[in-house]
Amino acid sequence: MAKPTLPQGTRDFSAETVRKRNFIFNTIKVVFELYGFQPLETPAMENLETLMGKYGEEGDKLIFRILNNGLDKQEKHDKAKADFEKILEGRNVTGITERALKYDLTIPFARYVAMNHGQLTFPFKRYQMQPVWRADRPQRGRYREFYQCDADVVGSSALINEVELANIYATVFDKLGIAVEIRINNRKILAALAELCGGADKLTAITIAIDKLDKIGLDKVKEELLHKGLHTQQVAIIEQYLLIEGSNEHKLATLKNLLGTNATGAQGLAELEFIYNFKPTNNKLVFDFTLARGLNYYTGTIFEIKAKKVSMGSIGGGGRYDDLTGLFGVPNLPGVGISFGVDRIYDVMEELQLFPETVQTGTQVLFFNLGKAECSKAFELMQQLRNNGVKCEIYHEQAKFDKQFKYAEKKNIQYAVIIGSKELAENTCVVKELLKGEQQIIKQDMLHLFEF
Repeated sequence: MAKPTLPQGTRDFSAETVRKRNFIFNTIKVVFELYGFQPLETPAMENLETLMGKYGEEGDKLIFRILNNGLDKQEKHDKAKADFEKILEGRNVTGITERALKYDLTIPFARYVAMNHGQLTFPFKRYQMQPVWRADRPQRGRYREFYQCDADVVGSSALINEVELANIYATVFDKLGIAVEIRINNRKILAALAELCGGADKLTAITIAIDKLDKIGLDKVKEELLHKGLHTQQVAIIEQYLLIEGSNEHKLATLKNLLGTNATGAQGLAELEFIYNFKPTNNKLVFDFTLARGLNYYTGTIFEIKAKKVSMGSIGGGGRYDDLTGLFGVPNLPGVGISFGVDRIYDVMEELQLFPETVQTGTQVLFFNLGKAECSKAFELMQQLRNNGVKCEIYHEQAKFDKQFKYAEKKNIQYAVIIGSKELAENTCVVKELLKGEQQIIKQDMLHLFEF
């Protein structure tokens, strides 16, 4: 039999890893609920038509399609071959692949709002913490199956929502101990740049190219823009835009001069200034005009979170999407949302050794198994401790001391409770603190009061 393997880009999680991940999840969840967001879950798969065309050309290529059942082997082969040819031609595929794994949480959320808008109270504030799937090339910090933690507000165009979301970012990362920059831009500014460079139809080409700046560098971005049909003078304007540096105030002043009297750009700048003037994030907010986020549905403010002191891609991002539910027949529901990249946050915290020691607290107490009568009494006392919230277990069979001590050591159990024939007769037990090698004798009826 072949050695078992995992699909590329997926992972198993040990108890140690799960506890650390849960520390991140719980920290985020507490902050979400502190800000009035309520939980929501959507299915792992969506109808293909729900997802296709929502993420741009690059995103659509990364959607995992699900093969339908109900066809015999030859029919599946023939249909799969035909569908693959359609995919290569850029055409949508139906029939054999009518469903797909969800690419993110935002589009399924928009679908949910569109289906249930008559029963929801607006503004509707929800959070989701679920896995998503992308047919991407696996690498450090990038997986094919990974979790997202999203918070979104739908039914309000007020910019105070952006301020709140920026504060959520700042609060969560403060609690996790990660020093970050909350980078912010506005798609209206990018739209104004496109207008300066030949028209709104250039926006998608410009944003896709700019979004690759960190990965391929400025020269390659300029080459891509030229290949997309922009001429040298237009590319020079974009280069000037991408080279804006300095303090937030200096960046704003420089950009105002570059965009001139463009009305769309002026609106984007005004929105950025509104958020900035609230000082929502203890000086973590950074204007980054190179930030594009290549998803087509963003219409206003866009966020991206970068961790300091570590080489890693973004560990969070989001933005405003003022008509996302219009894609599903429910127009005029503005929204804005953010997402936490839990897998990358985990990698950052591991590299910087930020997880507290208490995260790994599993079993606190191991009761030794030293005979039938001794085991019966140990089990009784163990249940009392469990009722008091102490995490404990009993060794599964009668065994030598050395074997049971080694089991406790391997599981990092801090205390052992030992009841032998002597302790059973005297109604006592030995409580041994394993790391220190210290022990004391305690009456059995007082064990539940011991501070483990």
